[in-house]
Amino acid sequence: MKTFKELKVWQKAHQLVLEIYKITRSFPKEERFGLVIQIRRSVSSIPTNIVEGFKRKSKKDFAYFLNIAESSLEETKYHLLLAHDLKYISNTVYNKLLELCDEIGKMLNGLQSSLK
Repeated sequence: MKTFKELKVWQKAHQLVLEIYKITRSFPKEERFGLVIQIRRSVSSIPTNIVEGFKRKSKKDFAYFLNIAESSLEETKYHLLLAHDLKYISNTVYNKLLELCDEIGKMLNGLQSSLK
């Protein structure tokens, strides 16, 4: 592969970032410097770490950054749960985003396994 954009897992992670940015626009104003910043930071860390690992020279380094991406994914899932419990997002939106998170998680695991 010539570019990180060819990685399906990066494409899915980027899609998740775009979705999260879209839904957080409707969060209450008082969350602008709280939950909105936290969830946007954690979700954008997923594709960012995939990109950084992709450019590393060794498979071990790539796997390390995929692990960080996986950790950021878990953090994002918690933020989504919190947003759902606070009634900032509906059941439908929550479940849709969680499905996308689960798909990304499986893809990250698969890619990590292929590097061993």
